[in-house]
Amino acid sequence: MLGSRRDPLLAHRFLVECEGLLVAGFQEVSGLELSLEVEEVVEGGVNELVHRLPKGVKAGTLVLRRGICRAELWEWFDRIRRALSFQGPLEVRTLYLVMLDEGGQEALRLAVTGAYPVKWTGPELKADQSGVALESLELVYTGVERV
Repeated sequence: MLGSRRDPLLAHRFLVECEGLLVAGFQEVSGLELSLEVEEVVEGGVNELVHRLPKGVKAGTLVLRRGICRAELWEWFDRIRRALSFQGPLEVRTLYLVMLDEGGQEALRLAVTGAYPVKWTGPELKADQSGVALESLELVYTGVERV
């Protein structure tokens, strides 16, 4: 008796949702990573042994890229920038990265928690090319959870 085959999810079938701020189709999402930082400790009297002890978890920098069509990404970054100038509250959000299966149904949902923008990049404008004008937003975040 043969079992059912489960193919891996395809990287081009995804959505990004953001707590009422936007639901947008992005061309590219990168920087989704968590790494365990370690501290190296040399044991006194045992010179040939170095212990590597866990220190904490470090999250990456999420980069969202898409064609410019609305101003939500710029406006979020601008609110953060203005909050720093006037000592206002930091607008932290939870983003959801949703991977879809071959039928377009939700197969995996990841919550990127404690996210806020740290860099907005506008399009490269070139008169000799007819490509889509892309913008990107870099976000720092505190964690990733499967929901």
